Amino acid sequence: MAIGDSLTEGLEDVGPDGGYRGFADRLAEHLAEGVPGFRYANLAVRGRRMRHIAGEQLDSVLEQRPDLVTVHAGGNDVLRPNADLDGLAGRLEEAVRRMRAAGVRVVLLSGHDTGWVPVLRIYRGRIAVFSMHLRAIAERTGCDIVDLWSMAALNDPRAWSEDRLHFNGEGHRIVAARIAELLGRPMGPRELWADPWDTPTERLPKILRRREHRRWARTYLVPWLGRRALGRSSGDGRLPKRPHLEELAPRDETEPPRD
Repeated sequence: MAIGDSLTEGLEDVGPDGGYRGFADRLAEHLAEGVPGFRYANLAVRGRRMRHIAGEQLDSVLEQRPDLVTVHAGGNDVLRPNADLDGLAGRLEEAVRRMRAAGVRVVLLSGHDTGWVPVLRIYRGRIAVFSMHLRAIAERTGCDIVDLWSMAALNDPRAWSEDRLHFNGEGHRIVAARIAELLGRPMGPRELWADPWDTPTERLPKILRRREHRRWARTYLVPWLGRRALGRSSGDGRLPKRPHLEELAPRDETEPPRD
């Protein structure tokens, strides 16, 4: 089972059916191979905050009692300057403790480094602080953690969609491979997530970078700030794509093969 917000929902990783796939779906498909009756649920919805993830999503986890849950939570709260990081961490730790007490294996995902992203780099310190909270939670509760901050491959623009807020298909594949290795079910060699590209990042000339930053701000940043100012979310009215533990359908063989 997977709980969280847009990254766990799988935004910008479009599958063969036109729907969003994402690291959690990719991981579930991998873990299901050769396991008859494997069931999976994804409760994540874009825009969800800690009160939702440690609220109704947690309630559903405790009701359905899966063996394993991935948790990526707090991103939409941390980007709000007045959010209480200590309070957020405390609420998440209580949620993890409740899942652990119910016999659920929990894998936390930390925040990623935004130092390479214009504008978003101003949140870098807050993301780092919250990520340290997550490491402490993992230590105290005995759960697992995947440290996205330490993954150099995620500092490469080739892992991100145009909006710079969500992984693209490559980024989701990298994260899924890292979690799979942590679980002892690697998707392949370590290079799948540690060193996925054969060539270095291509850096645009400064004038082109500035032009691209302005285009990005008009297209993505301004609408995002507008929704926040109005108290709206891209996930308003949306429901989880897989709210209940169900067997996975056979994988669509029309999907392009991995590189």
